[in-house]
Amino acid sequence: MRYLGVDYGRARIGLAISDPSGTLAQPLGVLKNRPGAIEEIRRIIASHGVERIVVGLPLNMNGEEGEMAVEARNFAHRLREATGLPVDTVDERLTSWEAHAIMKEAGLRRKRRSQMVDKVAATLILERYLARQKKDASGC
Repeated sequence: MRYLGVDYGRARIGLAISDPSGTLAQPLGVLKNRPGAIEEIRRIIASHGVERIVVGLPLNMNGEEGEMAVEARNFAHRLREATGLPVDTVDERLTSWEAHAIMKEAGLRRKRRSQMVDKVAATLILERYLARQKKDASGC
């Protein structure tokens, strides 16, 4: 099963995709969050054969939902309605920070990191989800 990972933001939407077996995640791209973004995502889903969508839920550090989590949950609902696919959410706390740290360690300059952070964060969100699925399937 192929998954699409989504890092929702007010300005940009980061995307990541799994391999066909649903084991590995890789960055896919970044869309501007504007009218028509969901239609662009629908085209991506169709062209890649995506069967399930995973949207990052930016919880507050105490685990509660704030304003951005509500927006992300609403976006997930709109994706579900527009695509007819199952849409899951996953806790994405600190994924942007982790994405910056990974890219900094890899030697990317600040400007390049800011261009890539959304799709790297989407990849981390999808990796967390896939790892949880694998753990649940193994019963560990």
